[in-house]
Amino acid sequence: MQQRTTILKYTKLTVITAFFGLMSISTFAQKVKIDGVAVVIGKNIVLDSDIEKFKQEVEVRSEGKVTISDCEMLEELMQQKLLAHHAIIDSVIVTDPEITSRVDKSVSYFTKQYGSVDKVIKAYGFNDLDDLKKELFTVQTENVLIEKEQAKITEKINVTPEEVRLYFNGLKEKGDLPEFPAEIELAQLVINAEPSAEEDERIVNKLNDLKKQIEEGASFKMKAIINSEDPGVTQNGGKYTVTKESQFIKEFKEMAFSLDVGQISKPFKSQFGYHLMQLHEIKGNTRVASHILMQSVIPEATLKTTKEKVEKILKEIKEGTITFKEAVKKYSEDKDTKNNGGLIVNGYTGESKFDLTRMDPALYARVNDLKKGEFTDVFYDETRGGAKMYKFILMNDRTDTHTAELVQDYVKIQQLALQKKKEETITKWSKEKIKDTYIKMSATHSKCTFNKNWKKETK
Repeated sequence: MQQRTTILKYTKLTVITAFFGLMSISTFAQKVKIDGVAVVIGKNIVLDSDIEKFKQEVEVRSEGKVTISDCEMLEELMQQKLLAHHAIIDSVIVTDPEITSRVDKSVSYFTKQYGSVDKVIKAYGFNDLDDLKKELFTVQTENVLIEKEQAKITEKINVTPEEVRLYFNGLKEKGDLPEFPAEIELAQLVINAEPSAEEDERIVNKLNDLKKQIEEGASFKMKAIINSEDPGVTQNGGKYTVTKESQFIKEFKEMAFSLDVGQISKPFKSQFGYHLMQLHEIKGNTRVASHILMQSVIPEATLKTTKEKVEKILKEIKEGTITFKEAVKKYSEDKDTKNNGGLIVNGYTGESKFDLTRMDPALYARVNDLKKGEFTDVFYDETRGGAKMYKFILMNDRTDTHTAELVQDYVKIQQLALQKKKEETITKWSKEKIKDTYIKMSATHSKCTFNKNWKKETK
């Protein structure tokens, strides 16, 4: 029997990164027998394998910048279990919607790593998507309990400007001032290259013809393999497992839940193109459906005209006929940036700043040599959904790699000072809670030297 994988996540306060750990087990009881229990905190357990696995995760995720011993890792894991234990005691409220949202993000993360949900399920030994989500729900519930307990403990913590200054000066005196990486702020102007109405009509007619052939007995799977422009069709024949919480686009989910088993939809449009869908199964809140995706062809003449239009706009900006922001408001067709001066938001942080060293390589190559206020040339781009466009990018702001400065980096230094103060508050809280919490440690791990009195030794 293939073993099941438990997916765990911990956040180390002193390492500003979150990570997923993957460890192979069959059932929880079997894992306890195989690995052995390192320590029990309240009703929570840390296993021997957890220590090594999470130690490796910290080192990998920090790109080798953080190394940690087994004893240090165990103490960090015990800290997380202590927080989770007391979150229950303190009646911390965790709602199903917030957990479900995290579960969906986790599924999306692993799907990107493996290529499909079915591959994730197979790789880690789950029975189906519901089984995987049930496991993730348990894991993410503990994660939220930990985070909310931390927030509760530190909710009244803040730092004054004087504390920020003292914190900065303390780092400076020790020679420990951090080095902040190069950051940039980008803005763009985008013009889409749209297919003609006649081309869209051709695609719809083609899908209607395929629908008729399938209803007359042709194989949907074979028609999908031959005609669909979905990149995954060669692996799954166009078949997907769909829930209302899954990461599929709105139109795809709505159609899957509107069909009866065996029914074939009319052609419908999404940001990816035109679809034809057939529903195969209804399993509770899950639908299994196949689709054929076809995208309209944009002629070279249209692409050329679009490029020339964008080049003309860039020329007018450089000549001073119109400002960049005015041009964006007047011409740009990108809905996400049109109304904010073209400013591109970092999808990972939700902020406008990008770490230059962690950017997409293709974008990095275009903007790396730009100075503040300079533009890229006009270039062709295409979305994941197949939408085609021409655009140019403005280097709106740029800060090169540098050692921290109090005035220039005040907000970042303030965040570091606040983080340190919160860590100190949680450490103080932990030392008090350890006294009243049931803790049982294996003989092997009781030899460790800890910062906190987990062994409850009398001094």
